[in-house]
Amino acid sequence: MEYRKIKDQDKDEESAGNLEISRGKPNSAVLGGLSGGSPQWKRKSMVTLALTILTSSQAILIVWSKRAGKYEYSVTTANFLVETLKCALSLLALAKIWRTEGVTEDNRLNTTVDEVIVYPIPAALYLVKNLLQYYIFAYVDAPGYQILKNLNIISTGVLYRIILKKRLSDIEWAAFILLCAGCTTAQLTSNSDHVLQTPLYGWVMAIVMALLSGFAGVYTEAIIKKRPQRNINVQNFYLYVFGMIFNAIAIVIQDFDEVANKGFFHGYSSVTVVMIVNHALSGIAVSMVMKYADNIVKVYSTSVAMLLTAIVSVFLFGFHLSLAFFLGATVVSVSVYLQKVGKPQR
Repeated sequence: MEYRKIKDQDKDEESAGNLEISRGKPNSAVLGGLSGGSPQWKRKSMVTLALTILTSSQAILIVWSKRAGKYEYSVTTANFLVETLKCALSLLALAKIWRTEGVTEDNRLNTTVDEVIVYPIPAALYLVKNLLQYYIFAYVDAPGYQILKNLNIISTGVLYRIILKKRLSDIEWAAFILLCAGCTTAQLTSNSDHVLQTPLYGWVMAIVMALLSGFAGVYTEAIIKKRPQRNINVQNFYLYVFGMIFNAIAIVIQDFDEVANKGFFHGYSSVTVVMIVNHALSGIAVSMVMKYADNIVKVYSTSVAMLLTAIVSVFLFGFHLSLAFFLGATVVSVSVYLQKVGKPQR
């Protein structure tokens, strides 16, 4: 399969990419012009921090975008605009690089079929996962879904090991399990016990969604790291073009009549626009984490962002933090520490 071909090239190319960084040669892959000569840890820290901050504000903006507890706009059109904006930002970043450095083999848009053919796969997987998301609510409520969604953490670790052949130490596996347990504990309420009574179809759909999400994330990391010196904005451009195509398909499948009758931008507000911008920047931050770090860092970043969202919600929405939240946050903190100290020596 294609991901096996990707993995075969990964080790040599990754070491070559690290050699270039160690020599301090320019690398203009980062959106916004980060210096390629910066230490690798600094670049990882910056993109991870950006992802955490952007992700923590996503849920807040989604809540603000609702009116009377409902979406007045089409969610599928918003997702399409997110992909369109990400594509446009990638092109703007490339245009800036072309003006300053010229067009090179690593930053040109011209490519081969073999390189492009892998990009539709994660877009298609995310489309199927997003469609399943609508049907799972027939079996579980929103709080139950948030708890079951933590299965993504375990699925990412398992698929990371299977697909990319990256070894995780015993301490890292323990940290992963603690992270899942901590996030789940932080989301518990007095009514959470009914999650255990979720019908079999609900559990199957939750597991399938977790596997789709994990596989899409790991596969995206694999294709982005296939060519370490390939400009990240070029890779993003092709990812987002196919994202636009598949989200257009989602509009036709789910909301065609509504969009045709009410208009593409029906129900949009200034908050909706800010939410779209936030999601677009978050998506770009995710791809950079994939490029310069890995899926493990992404999982921890988004998990910490969930806790930050809850804390900010105390001041914005009068949200009350429970004892379960503090216990869960403590477990997540221990997990982050264990993940840091438990990395195997490579």
